[in-house]
Amino acid sequence: MAEAANAPTGTDGTAPAPVRQTQDAGPVEAAETAPGAEDGNGETAGRALPEGVRRRVVGIASDALGGIAPGELPAALRPYAKFTPARRAKYAATALAAALESDPAFRVRIAERLRLGQPDLVRALEAGTVPAAADPMDVAAAAYLVRPTGWARLVEEAGEQAERVDAEGVAAEAARMVEKLQEELADARSAARAELDRHRAESEGVRREADSLRKKVRSLEADTRRAQAESRRLAAELEAARAAAAAERGAAEVEARRLRHRVSELESAVETGRRTAREGRSVEDMRLRLLLDTVLQSAQGLQRELALPVTALRPADLVEAVEPGSASPHDVARRGLAEDDPALLDQLLAIPQVHLVVDGYNVTKTGYPQLPLEQQRLRLLGGLAMLAQRTQAEVTCVFDGQDLDVPVIMAPPRGVRVRFSRTGETADELIRRLVRAEPHGRPVVVVSADKEVADGVRKAGARPVASVLLLNRLSRS
Repeated sequence: MAEAANAPTGTDGTAPAPVRQTQDAGPVEAAETAPGAEDGNGETAGRALPEGVRRRVVGIASDALGGIAPGELPAALRPYAKFTPARRAKYAATALAAALESDPAFRVRIAERLRLGQPDLVRALEAGTVPAAADPMDVAAAAYLVRPTGWARLVEEAGEQAERVDAEGVAAEAARMVEKLQEELADARSAARAELDRHRAESEGVRREADSLRKKVRSLEADTRRAQAESRRLAAELEAARAAAAAERGAAEVEARRLRHRVSELESAVETGRRTAREGRSVEDMRLRLLLDTVLQSAQGLQRELALPVTALRPADLVEAVEPGSASPHDVARRGLAEDDPALLDQLLAIPQVHLVVDGYNVTKTGYPQLPLEQQRLRLLGGLAMLAQRTQAEVTCVFDGQDLDVPVIMAPPRGVRVRFSRTGETADELIRRLVRAEPHGRPVVVVSADKEVADGVRKAGARPVASVLLLNRLSRS
């Protein structure tokens, strides 16, 4: 047989060159035997070697190959001479089997090596006995190599025994497989029963949950019916309330007509009272006129008696002003002052009995908002004290006190009245109350940049000025 696979490699790892197999005429002369041909004992090999016997023969030959000189080896096996026994059995198995089958001299050399290694087994085979304790495969391999009488029968029996062992192994494997499958089937049945129980438990849980949901639905339906009944009741009450409101509105209209009639009667009574008062005042006016005429006649008599000259001087002649023709451009420009000119505040504070009301935080947060509130108050009150001392005006400074957590401990400066708004009241409201408290006709000046405050105090008769005007005046001091 020619080797088709597992090409051998040399000692350097490269595959050896193909070698043409030739018959080596060695010193040992033996008759050639081939499958189906007779050997030296007149026996023939009935069939090819069983696979187990073949592997055992190749193993024996690969072990013995290292002890044979390369020149005594068949040409096909020489490249494998330096291989290890394991590598020879792997790569030269086909070549070894072919050489043993086709080269009797090589087989005899291997048999001699076997004789040296297992002399008892070889002697027993040559004596026609088979050791009872020997491995059948070893017996068949030794019989194939030594070729005693009946060797073909031993090889065939070994093959049959190997087949029986293989069959028994397959049967045992099948039995193990059947047992494993039965165990798996039992496990699958147990798992199926457990899964069925789980599904039953889940279905029972679902059924209980469905029952609970049905109860909840029935409860919700009952709640819905109650809510609808309640909504109908509330609608009826709403309709009744609307009817009652309509009745109260009619009664209110009747009462309003009655009150309007009463107001008309009172207005008529007031008009009658006014006419009576005018008639009474006419009598008093007549008395007063008579008294005044008496005083005037007395004054004229004194003037004639004292011979007082008639003077042409009038009070308007004593007022300092610029006369026509003598006015300079500077005098004309001085008549109009800008809203932020400090001179405007000086003119307002020069009015007799003037009252200056200052929106404190509005002024300080316009002029110096970066300072703490306490520093803002002290700085503003110091400037107002100096202004009050120079102008002799009445000065009141108002601060917002609705957010104060504790009372403010401070000594108001001389000439300045300090007030904080009450809880729930803003400084703007306190300023408007101060303006309304003054008698009608008294000059009041309110300092604030708040437009709402300015509009409110202007309607009450006060003169609003911007906060920047006071700041410019204080910075000039």
